[in-house]
Amino acid sequence: MIKLHDLYFKPFISETEIAATVERMVHEIADELGDEIPVFIGILNGSFMFVSDFVKKYPKPCEVTFIKLASYEGVKSTEDIQRLIGLTQDLTGRTVVILEDIIDSGNTLTEVHRIFENENVKKLIIATLFYKPEAYKKDYKLHYVGMEIPNKFIVGYGLDYDGLGRDLPEIYQLKTTQHMTNIVLFGPPGAGKGTQAEFLKEKYNLVHISTGDVFRFNIKNETALGMLAKSYMDKGELVPDEVTIDMLNAEVEKNADAKGFIFDGFPRTNAQADALDKFMDEKDSQIDAMIALEVDDEVLVKRLLERGKTSGRPDDADETIIRNRIKEYYKKTAILKDYYSEQNKYFGVNGVGSIQDITKRLSQVIDKL
Repeated sequence: MIKLHDLYFKPFISETEIAATVERMVHEIADELGDEIPVFIGILNGSFMFVSDFVKKYPKPCEVTFIKLASYEGVKSTEDIQRLIGLTQDLTGRTVVILEDIIDSGNTLTEVHRIFENENVKKLIIATLFYKPEAYKKDYKLHYVGMEIPNKFIVGYGLDYDGLGRDLPEIYQLKTTQHMTNIVLFGPPGAGKGTQAEFLKEKYNLVHISTGDVFRFNIKNETALGMLAKSYMDKGELVPDEVTIDMLNAEVEKNADAKGFIFDGFPRTNAQADALDKFMDEKDSQIDAMIALEVDDEVLVKRLLERGKTSGRPDDADETIIRNRIKEYYKKTAILKDYYSEQNKYFGVNGVGSIQDITKRLSQVIDKL
């Protein structure tokens, strides 16, 4: 992800994909034109990279020139097109190929056609690397299209956002959900995860989503998802990942304007982690870090036995059960540690010390995300 001015953009089309598309367009146009020497015309500023790569790959003699039109302010295509730099050569009887970086509303094409009506060209061919069919409002024929893309603002490969981004060799797409901080918080029983989640959500204005709380809420209120989950639990079966994800989705939707989320209790398997990544991607966001509180086993046992004196929970009062719970945690966390480590997103934090000290250590990780 990159930031240009005040906005965030995510990777969309790779340099390799662009090169393959340009190569294909070159061959298609060269096959049509045969031995004719065309005049390739780029629309500045955006098309300079596309035109450069295109003519370098073009296998036969050709001429190249540019015109400059202004049609963008910020991230919106305006209705007002101004011809800034015109043509300086006679194009009478020549085949002209317009090489556009992107066609969305088609307003630029109106001016292009107006310009070349007076040039007495033999043929006017429109070729565009990127095309947004949802945004296109004109009837002009597009003879060659490299890629059809959604109607979202893009930068890179000649395209900019208020002057920045033209130099990027790949294409980035505007994030509809701007920068969020999303954390998977882990910790063995007794590590103080719940306490820290409360401090972190207040400090960073995040929404804390505890899978256990979400399950209990849905089952207690007899929501459709809650009843579905209960039907599996009553049979002693695991609740399918899709049901859990749907519950989390509902919680995220309730807090659509949140600055980020703390996921507590999910994921617990690689499959769940992968499902969560896909789910967040659909929200135009991502998991930024898995943060695990690390506490020595003997300290955990001592804490939980102490807690058991007042919590009323039988699993906090039996040392054998406590040690089994800790063992189960490490089995599950080890798998996820590898999953997030491969993405450079795993962070272990010392969970021993005062609440304030631990919060400070967690904050040092979050502040660097």
